[in-house]
Amino acid sequence: MTSLDKPSADTESPTADTEVTKAAFLEAFGGVRGMVETTVPGLVFVLSYTINRDLHFSAIAALGLSAVMGLARLARKDTVKHAFSGVFGVAIGAVFAMMSGDAKNFFLPGMIYTLGLAVAYLGSAMAGWPLLGLILGPVFKENLSWRTRNPGRKRAYVKSSYAWGLILLAKSCITFPIYFWGDATQLGWLRVALGIPPFLLCVYLTWIFLAKAPPPIDVFAEMEAEEEAEKREKRAQETWEAADGPQLMDVVAREVTAETERRIAAAGDDRHPDTPHRPG
Repeated sequence: MTSLDKPSADTESPTADTEVTKAAFLEAFGGVRGMVETTVPGLVFVLSYTINRDLHFSAIAALGLSAVMGLARLARKDTVKHAFSGVFGVAIGAVFAMMSGDAKNFFLPGMIYTLGLAVAYLGSAMAGWPLLGLILGPVFKENLSWRTRNPGRKRAYVKSSYAWGLILLAKSCITFPIYFWGDATQLGWLRVALGIPPFLLCVYLTWIFLAKAPPPIDVFAEMEAEEEAEKREKRAQETWEAADGPQLMDVVAREVTAETERRIAAAGDDRHPDTPHRPG
């Protein structure tokens, strides 16, 4: 049972649990900070390049800002994955742009990644292994139970993966023509404008689909219960062996047999209580 469906005597607990679940859900995609870290370096690059037309300065400024934000994550002991993913993406873009001498190539790695992610979402949904289920299964403590034990959850993950794939594919269909036929500033401002809104739409649709689906099966709790049962059984076995269990059972069995024989004998003596006793 997850925080979505855990009963509580406190009437405020379900709302609090839902908020915690929403926070964990959003954090799986990088959270609000992740959206900022993804968008701001690109904004700095295109703003700097629009003003001074210096490719190297703009790329280094964007990379430096991304590195500072990554270090800030590490200082706050946030997830290392989020700390380095933004820096790595910006660094690849900066290298592409400076090596090619074309400012548009700063955005090319991110565009290729977006297109590849769209194909992955759509392909995984068609194959019955929706990528959203693989990403969010651990977040909701259900792992892969949605695929074999919870068909309603699987349908929700399939719908969500299709939504992500189609939205990201539409984003690629808008940005790639500008990459080929537009200039760097046009592409940069378009990429910034299409950064957060499609992401928020994808997250919102995913939350709606999952809210209407059956609750997740908490396989972590099931495993913990099984481990606890095994521990209790092991402790009982150890106690039994320490108490000489088999010998104790033999003693108990003999006592029960003797008691039964005594009761049968007593019942035989009292079978005719009104018959006078005749001396031999």
